[in-house]
Amino acid sequence: MERKRFARLSQRLGALLLAGVTLWTVYATAGSVDAAGAWMAVKRELPLALLQWQLGDMGQRDGLSAPSVLMLSQAPILLSARGEISDLRRQAAEEPEDERPAPVTQPVREESQPAPVTAGADNGVTAKTLIPTDPSGYTVCGKVYIRNTTQYTLSNEELLKPFAAELTGEAPQILILHSHGSEGYTPAVDDGIVWSGDHRTTDSRYNVVRMGDAMAEVFAQAGISVLHDRTLYDYPEYAGAYDRSLAGIDRYLKEYPSIRFVLDVHRDAIEASDGSQVKVVSEIEGQGTAAQLSLIMGSDGGGLSHPDWMENLRLAVAVQEQALTDYPTLMRPLLLRNSRYNQHATTGSLLVEVGTAGNAPEEAELAARLFAAELAKTLEERSK
Repeated sequence: MERKRFARLSQRLGALLLAGVTLWTVYATAGSVDAAGAWMAVKRELPLALLQWQLGDMGQRDGLSAPSVLMLSQAPILLSARGEISDLRRQAAEEPEDERPAPVTQPVREESQPAPVTAGADNGVTAKTLIPTDPSGYTVCGKVYIRNTTQYTLSNEELLKPFAAELTGEAPQILILHSHGSEGYTPAVDDGIVWSGDHRTTDSRYNVVRMGDAMAEVFAQAGISVLHDRTLYDYPEYAGAYDRSLAGIDRYLKEYPSIRFVLDVHRDAIEASDGSQVKVVSEIEGQGTAAQLSLIMGSDGGGLSHPDWMENLRLAVAVQEQALTDYPTLMRPLLLRNSRYNQHATTGSLLVEVGTAGNAPEEAELAARLFAAELAKTLEERSK
């Protein structure tokens, strides 16, 4: 009788243990999009979970406390995992802030299909047109407002000098790519697209790759040879996207030394105080509603080598001045930052943010086409 009772108790304990392991596995692999990703998540989480279980710390998922690390040496079974756990913590600490993935950012792979035909781009998102009205806090150069977050002092004399990069008779001249290619928009019609929580998707109908396609078409129509790299450098992993896109830029420059201009096309994200999305718009007479654009320019203020950052900034100022002359509300203030955003690769590099996550794809595409036309006009004028 006692033997049977013990056997039943063992079976129940085994079932509880199996259920617990199953629940933990589901928890650890949440967000994984395939079997390989799930296995890597289990492999990554298991040593830490075992250690936390031994320390009575299973409720925490944000790393090991100092007492836990001290107790690790008293856990012979888990001692071999100390190196891996230490590496994970060090990688998180050393990862650049602007490379760290936001929560729930994993894009969802979907088949690309023709965009649905809609009556317009009214997606119900709150719209704003952002125009600076007070020069305080800006460097103002002609029509261009520059938000300078570096330690450098900017002068109009330097900013208005001719930029260095020029069109030549060789081909190709322009490279378009996307460090964060899965950055997406908000369509007016939901035809089943699955968002991953913060408007990211691999479906090019709804992400910034579509904007690169539109720009490439405009450049080609203007007679400027262009390459469009449609690689999603932030998929399947967001962290390290700029390193991967820089490797792509280097490959293209090596294969096509004629490239003079590199456009890294992104989109911004703006939220209202209640957490809802906000879109930025510019009414274009005779064409409709376009998203507003931003130019984000880098420097060597962060300590990384970027000796020619002023050349890129001069180009940005020139194209923004041209765009604002033709479309007074199309461009938001230019932002100069300490990070270099891979712009050290050429003297004709720009990071272009086309709208925000709240903009409809149609609004962003119109903006992308207008910007490409203004850039082409600026480059052709420079080459005369």
